Amino acid sequence: MNEELETKTSALEPQAESMKDYEDQFDIADPWHIVQNYMDNRTNLTLKVEGVVNGGVIVKVEGLRGFVPASRLSLSYIEDLESYLLKEITVRVIEADPEEHRLILSAREILKEEEARERAERISKIQVGSVMEGTVESIQSYGAFVRFDDGLSGLVHVSQICEKRIKTPADVLKTGDRVNVKVIGIKDGKLSLSIKALSEEKEEETEELHVELPKSEEIGTNLGDLFKNIKL
Repeated sequence: MNEELETKTSALEPQAESMKDYEDQFDIADPWHIVQNYMDNRTNLTLKVEGVVNGGVIVKVEGLRGFVPASRLSLSYIEDLESYLLKEITVRVIEADPEEHRLILSAREILKEEEARERAERISKIQVGSVMEGTVESIQSYGAFVRFDDGLSGLVHVSQICEKRIKTPADVLKTGDRVNVKVIGIKDGKLSLSIKALSEEKEEETEELHVELPKSEEIGTNLGDLFKNIKL
C-alpha cells in the first residue's frame, strides 16, 4: 500500500514541477513584471506619445497605459503639450503599481544625465587661467553667478569681485552686467571665477611699462661729463 502511494506521489512530482515552470513563465511574461524589471534596471525606453491629457501625455509600455507628467517631460516649462503628440520620447519607469494600475514614466532623469555629460565635456575644455566674457546672472550675498554664451556658469566670490572691501556684490554689480572674468579654479564640475585678478594683472602691466625717465638737467650733466675728457 505504501509502495503504491509512493509511486503515485512520484508520478505527481513532475506534474507539480511542470506547473511551477508554467507559472514562472507566466510571471515573466506578465507585463507588470516586465515594467517592474524596467524600473529596477533603470532601462531607457523609446516610446511614441499616444495621447495628450490634462497635465501630461500617454504612452504604451508592453500593452499597458503609462502616464508621463508634463513636469517630467522636459527640464524646462512646456507651453504646448500637443506638440508631443505622436512623437517619440525616451523615458524610464519611475513607478509601477499593478494593484492600482498605476504606471508613471519620466524623461527628466535622462535629460539631466545628458545635460551633466555635456556640461562636463565643455568644462574639460576650459583651463585655469582662461579669460572669458559673460553676463551676471544672479547676485547673492556671497558672490555673483556669471553665465557664459555656451550655457556654462560660474561663481565670482565676493572676495574676488574687486580690490576694495565691499559689503555685498550688489554694491558694484547688477544683474545683466557684461563682465570679463578669469577662471581661477575648477573643482567638481564647478567654475571659480575672479574679476579682481584681471584688475591686478592690469596694474602689474602698468607698473612694468612705467619707466622713470631722467630729468633734462641730468641728461645735460651726463653729456658734459662725456665730452669733458675729450681732447680735440
